[in-house]
Amino acid sequence: MRPASAIQLRFQGLSAAVQSYWPGLAVTAAVAIAARFLSDHYGAPAMLMALLLGIAFHFVSEEARFAAGIDFCARNVLRIGVALLGMRISVDLLVGLGAGTVLLLAAAIAATIAFGLVAARLLGRGWRLALLTGGSVAICGASAAMAIAAVLPRNEFSERNLIFTVLSVTVLSTLAMIAYPIVAQAMGLDDRAVGIFFGGTIHDVAQVVGAGFSVSPEAGETATLVKLIRVSLLAPVVLLISIATRNVPQPAGEGGKRPPLLPGFVIAFLLFAAANSLGLVPAMVSEGGMKASHWALLAGIVAVGMKTSLRRVLDVGGDAIALVVAETIFIGLFILAGIYFLEHAG
Repeated sequence: MRPASAIQLRFQGLSAAVQSYWPGLAVTAAVAIAARFLSDHYGAPAMLMALLLGIAFHFVSEEARFAAGIDFCARNVLRIGVALLGMRISVDLLVGLGAGTVLLLAAAIAATIAFGLVAARLLGRGWRLALLTGGSVAICGASAAMAIAAVLPRNEFSERNLIFTVLSVTVLSTLAMIAYPIVAQAMGLDDRAVGIFFGGTIHDVAQVVGAGFSVSPEAGETATLVKLIRVSLLAPVVLLISIATRNVPQPAGEGGKRPPLLPGFVIAFLLFAAANSLGLVPAMVSEGGMKASHWALLAGIVAVGMKTSLRRVLDVGGDAIALVVAETIFIGLFILAGIYFLEHAG
């Protein structure tokens, strides 16, 4: 009787969990599908659509029956999406691009985050916002913002800052997709240099691909490759931020214990990247993993949007906008200077 009773209790607990989570999961999935539909039919970035629709449905998160599922998407599903990004990464990418370009990208990421910390201090903004905006601009836009936010010590502005960062880098990335081809043509950059410039500076992957292939197939392929190298550097950056901030006191509602040295989703990211590098991930599985990553990130950002009111986002202030714009300009100039150096050093 005891084993049967234990099994029965487990099923009862599972049933209770499903009943608690499914309303929020269902509404988040529905909004994510709507965001994808709007993106496919009107050409707007899917992440931007997800964010705006999520904010529009903020009232849903105030309903108790939806809260658990929305919170689950904003935390767990979002981290699953970041972890699955590792399926895009392989050692072959690093080898194919060349040591000089890889070092340039690593230096640009470190310099942009450092610049963000200094600029935020001058503007009177906190280091959390600096790491969030600097990391998202330096690495891979919305995906990096969500990964970094997952390991940053939380405060009362955490969700507002994340929404602001995702919104700003997505808008700036879209503007860059339009403006940077004009800049590259005016500067007379060749296709390889164009690819390095776009892949090293534009925030989100989709906009990198769009800008690169609008110039030429070679520029598009190079830009995509460079962008994936930036994505591969997400894990070490998140690890370093986690180590640097893990002793910062957490609010009372966060459980009082220090976060793990290496978050689980970062470990999963690295394991997927290692498996892909060793050829252990079939192409069909890798493609399916990337689709799952896209939908998980889309659902995650919908949920984060639902949890944040637009009024709070607008309260972030003009100095925060100036910060993320300055970081975007900084990495652009840094990459252009690096391209010039590499061309003349060779």
